[in-house]
Amino acid sequence: MTTPVHLDDLISSAGALAAGGGRVILGITGAPGAGKSTVGTRIVDSLGPDKAVLVPMDGFHLANAVLLANGLRQVKGAIETFDDAGYAKLLQRIREQKSGEIIYAPSFNRDLEEPIAGSIPVTADVPLVVTEGNYLLAEAGAWPSARECLTESWFLDPEQDRRHHWLITRHMDYGKSAEDARLWALGSDEDNARLIEAMAHRADRVLRVKGL
Repeated sequence: MTTPVHLDDLISSAGALAAGGGRVILGITGAPGAGKSTVGTRIVDSLGPDKAVLVPMDGFHLANAVLLANGLRQVKGAIETFDDAGYAKLLQRIREQKSGEIIYAPSFNRDLEEPIAGSIPVTADVPLVVTEGNYLLAEAGAWPSARECLTESWFLDPEQDRRHHWLITRHMDYGKSAEDARLWALGSDEDNARLIEAMAHRADRVLRVKGL
């Protein structure tokens, strides 16, 4: 069941998780264009760097050269275009992080359309790690190992027309023509969305965020 909620309430919920003691990993998932990175960024920015850090799943995109070599470039973003084992291993390290240890996570550069290794430092004294991405609740490959590392998982479920609008706008912002953006959003992205939406029942909370 989808629960309407304000973003400020989610920030408060995340703050309560951070205050609970020990390392907490919050997973935010949903279909492409659901607002995952927006919500994750707002939570981390609101709580501040002493309490929260954002580690996106997108840092585990396979490089474009690998996708081209394997005939996958035109479906970039599909579940098979990610290093699921690498992502699961990183979350395991973060969950078990020792005092004084720094773990460096990868980010994703949307201008280059490439992952950037070792660009997000995660220190042991930050209680809340927010991770967001499409396939956090998938059952194939190493994804279940990643899910086991999450303290709590939130599935974002916006209205479909709004999600499509956000997605097309984002593709255009990063250089696609209006026609290409629409074709990608309603083609490859929508194929992924159907797979992801079938995972919603595995989340701890299914949410429709107001005010995004």
